[in-house]
Amino acid sequence: MVVPYKDQSKGKKEQVANMFNTISPQYDFLNHLLSGGIDIIWRKKAIKLLQNKGIKTMLDIATGTGDFAIEALKINPEKIVGVDISEGMLSVGIEKIKKMGLEKTIQLQKGDSEKLPFSDNSFDAVIVSFGVRNFENLQKGLSDMFRVTKPGGYCLILEFSNPRSFPMKQLYTFYSKYCLPFLGKMISKDPSAYTYLPESVKAFPDGPEFIHIFKSVGYSETNWIPMTGGICSIYIGQKQK
Repeated sequence: MVVPYKDQSKGKKEQVANMFNTISPQYDFLNHLLSGGIDIIWRKKAIKLLQNKGIKTMLDIATGTGDFAIEALKINPEKIVGVDISEGMLSVGIEKIKKMGLEKTIQLQKGDSEKLPFSDNSFDAVIVSFGVRNFENLQKGLSDMFRVTKPGGYCLILEFSNPRSFPMKQLYTFYSKYCLPFLGKMISKDPSAYTYLPESVKAFPDGPEFIHIFKSVGYSETNWIPMTGGICSIYIGQKQK
């Protein structure tokens, strides 16, 4: 299992929470800088897949500072709940949402993706951006997401993946191995976070392998959409009525 701090005995979940607590003040800036701003386009394209599907209630897992939840407002849901295990990220997100005057629609709270504090069949859509690879137990997290999805509802996941073709594969390998850790170390208080990121992406079961796990927890009508040469992927599935 890939963890942020190899010299610590704490579990992945606790290490990930500590890591995001440390980098939360710089997270939004670094996220957009290190992706060249393309992460904003990825979120927009992902959310568009949920248009015209009658979605009124949404759950944003690993919401972080709330960017995916804010983007999801484009499809006019009545309510979005965002959960995250990092109090540092949540505090930044709550402040951002207050400044934008969105508190009535978006509510952020602390929550564990593997033990979601919601009843079965609660949400029309469950969404996650760049969070599932941080789950301590991927199968357990996805299973709980399935549990809280309403019959007929959707699960939308945006996650980094490993490019498979030349030249993107070679370019991404160089960038993630050398540039990403260097820039992260220069700006962030926690250089381990930007060493962990490429390591966690490399170890993540992406593409067809992820679709297999996605289906195994119960989702059907699944689809995998690689983006930007395979640097990022969108996964979507539905819970049958």
